[in-house]
Amino acid sequence: MEGDDSEFPPESSEHSYSQRGSVASSVTRAQDVLVYLVTDSAVHLCLEGVGCVSVHEMGRSVREALNIPDSAQDAFAFWLCSPLLELQLKPKHQPYKLCRQWQDLLYRFTEASEEDIAQDEPCLQYRRNVFYPKTKELQIKDEGVLKLLYDEARLNILDGRYPCDPEQWLALGALTCAIELGIGLDERKVAADIREKKLSSFLPGHLVVGGGFLSTLRGKGGRQAELEQKLLKEYHSLSQNPSQDPTYLLRQYLSTCHTLPYYGCAFFSAEIDKPAQGILHRGGHKAVTVGISLEGVYVMDVKEKHVLLGLRFNELSWDHSYPEGEGDSHILWLEFDGEEAGTPVNKLLKIYSKQAELMSGLIEFCVELRSAGDGAATGTDGEVVPAQAAPAGQVGSTERPRGNRRGKLRRQSSVVCSRVHSLSTISYVDDGKEIKALKPKRAASFFSRQAQPQDYTAVQVAESLEQG
Repeated sequence: MEGDDSEFPPESSEHSYSQRGSVASSVTRAQDVLVYLVTDSAVHLCLEGVGCVSVHEMGRSVREALNIPDSAQDAFAFWLCSPLLELQLKPKHQPYKLCRQWQDLLYRFTEASEEDIAQDEPCLQYRRNVFYPKTKELQIKDEGVLKLLYDEARLNILDGRYPCDPEQWLALGALTCAIELGIGLDERKVAADIREKKLSSFLPGHLVVGGGFLSTLRGKGGRQAELEQKLLKEYHSLSQNPSQDPTYLLRQYLSTCHTLPYYGCAFFSAEIDKPAQGILHRGGHKAVTVGISLEGVYVMDVKEKHVLLGLRFNELSWDHSYPEGEGDSHILWLEFDGEEAGTPVNKLLKIYSKQAELMSGLIEFCVELRSAGDGAATGTDGEVVPAQAAPAGQVGSTERPRGNRRGKLRRQSSVVCSRVHSLSTISYVDDGKEIKALKPKRAASFFSRQAQPQDYTAVQVAESLEQG
């Protein structure tokens, strides 16, 4: 996110609360500040002139309190978070000032009601930097840093933000048992500890609570007993090597998470069109989560906890459109290759969200980093500094070579697989003279053919914003 006074200009709206008198306009005396971790524990700081303290200055104090070595200082960033909005801050940002603008930001980037906005209050969090490469993360050896990264990854697994298949969540659950309870324990002891901490502390909550029609007939107790037995079996297999130290287990957990393409993403709330169904061709909207990382864009079903569409940056083109009339929405457009009745087509997915501007800006920023070279360097506390500047006139654009051989595809039942057939998209072909729209049909997976080599050009966006 890019913020501060000039980067979030006030919009002409009756909902302007940035000048509320509930907080002093300037603070010069020493004041207590709590910086939260994802575990809800907090670092307690006492800062002079907190109203003018920047993220860069605050970062030194937090790293010192957490004993984070200089080699891993770029792994984390400061975030302003609430149930309604999550924003990653840059080193120059002053958290106190942005907190005073919070309600303005909620009106601009969320669909929350006035009542919810009035009651919402952000907390300052210290968590993983969206722009920190996974390759660097694998080089970290400090146990404390690995534990912080593990805590966040585990929370995203349990909350369903990182959808994964049974073999993955079982392996991760067993590793959590080993990390939290210890390795090589008696099965009865482990089973008792799991029941005491609750199964949802080790496996994704929607698996423990949900389960479908057959699971309902079997009963919640039977379903949980079955999951517990599977978890104990996986833990027993893991315990065959009792010499594994905590650092090894933490690295194993993170390495398993790295196989998920959306690991490390910033997440956005949005909706997409449902395919027309029934005689009356009724549609409607489906709630989705959009994840954006250094590697690509992922659209995930909020209810079903699986991927609907996953695209690397060399597989897509994008744009952001503003509302043109009353009742219209901000839209993030994603264009990618597909097929209609065996004919290669371009597909457009409309993503409705007041955070479309933030998503577009983050995509552009990630693309700029890739176009500047794979050796992009990260600055302190989340600032990203490209290793070399992009050529003049090419900022915001990059060549996207197509036709590279794809990796081994996952089975279709995998939650990581794209489900293009379940999306309501706009399809068209360009015959060199005009774009011809096609009658909507059931789409084949765009993975079913090798795309012909071509270059895509990124859409330039006037204002770059990063958000999480």
